[in-house]
Amino acid sequence: MSTDRLTPARRRAVAAADASTGLVHASERVLEGLVDGGFAVRHPRPPHRHYLTPAGRELRGRLLAEADAAEAAAAAEAAGGEAAGGRGPAEPGVFAARTGGGPAPADSAARAREVRSAWEGLGELRRLTNTDGATDVPCAWERTHLAPAVALALEAAELPPATPGTGGYAVTPAEHQPEAVRVDWRPGPALRELVRAAGVLEAAGWQVSEHPERDGGMYLLASPRRR
Repeated sequence: MSTDRLTPARRRAVAAADASTGLVHASERVLEGLVDGGFAVRHPRPPHRHYLTPAGRELRGRLLAEADAAEAAAAAEAAGGEAAGGRGPAEPGVFAARTGGGPAPADSAARAREVRSAWEGLGELRRLTNTDGATDVPCAWERTHLAPAVALALEAAELPPATPGTGGYAVTPAEHQPEAVRVDWRPGPALRELVRAAGVLEAAGWQVSEHPERDGGMYLLASPRRR
C-alpha cells in the first residue's frame, strides 16, 4: 500500500506505536487496514495484539521525522526566518527490501541506516509473534513475504543487491515451489558469493540448498526453517 492511501487515522496509529515493541493501539478497522497494507501483523495468540512490521517501523520513523520537520518549519516561519524556504516536508516513503535488479540508492549511508532499523525491527517482530518467542527462525510475516524477507537478511549482512551496473544478489520466486525463493548472483557464476549468502541465510533461520547450473555456476533455494 502506498502511503498516499494511508488514512490520517492509520498514520496516527503508526506514529503512536511503541518505539521498542512496535505495539499498535487503534480501532479494529484501522488495525485491519494496517495489516492489509503490510504495516502491521496480528499476533496469533490471545489477546491478538498488533505489531508493526519492518515496513511499519520504517514508516513510523519517517512519519516522526516528517512531524519534526513540519514543526521546525512552522517555528522558522513564525520567527520570520527563511529556513523553511516555503516548502513543506517531503512525503514519507515506505521501506522496501531490495531484491536485486533495481537502481542503487541515491544515499547509501541513509539506506544502510534504514536497513539496520528494519532488520532490528524484524528481530523484535520474531520475538513478539513467534509462538515460543524464538528469534532464530522466521516469523509469520516472513513466511508470507519470502522474497523481501530473504533480501532484507542479505542486505543487512552487507551483501549488495544486483543493480544494472554492479554485481550482486537477486531474489526471485522459486519455480514450482511456493514456499521457497531462488537466490542468484548476477552476473554469474559467482560461487564464493553464493556460499557466503547461504551462510548468512542459514544464520538468519532459513533452510538453504545449493543447485548446480549448466554453465558451472549455481543458485540457492531458501525457505523458512521450522523448529
